[in-house]
Amino acid sequence: MKTVSVDELKRNLSAVLAEAARGERIIITRHKRPIAALSPAHGEHEHQGVRFGQGSLAPLFRRATKGKYLEVLEQDRRGREGE
Repeated sequence: MKTVSVDELKRNLSAVLAEAARGERIIITRHKRPIAALSPAHGEHEHQGVRFGQGSLAPLFRRATKGKYLEVLEQDRRGREGE
């Protein structure tokens, strides 16, 4: 377990975070007193399959609606006004 002061943490944040990501637990101190602990984030119930991060979004419409959507919307609104 490594101990790091707040000032040292400010100067070397990226390096300290890299150490924590590798699995080391780091105690952060202020005036030589522990105030926090930094440890790797492990999702106990998190599952990442072999296709994680490979998804893509498909377009909702294959082609433009050419104004048809607006016509349907106007018809729908007109129908509600008469109710």
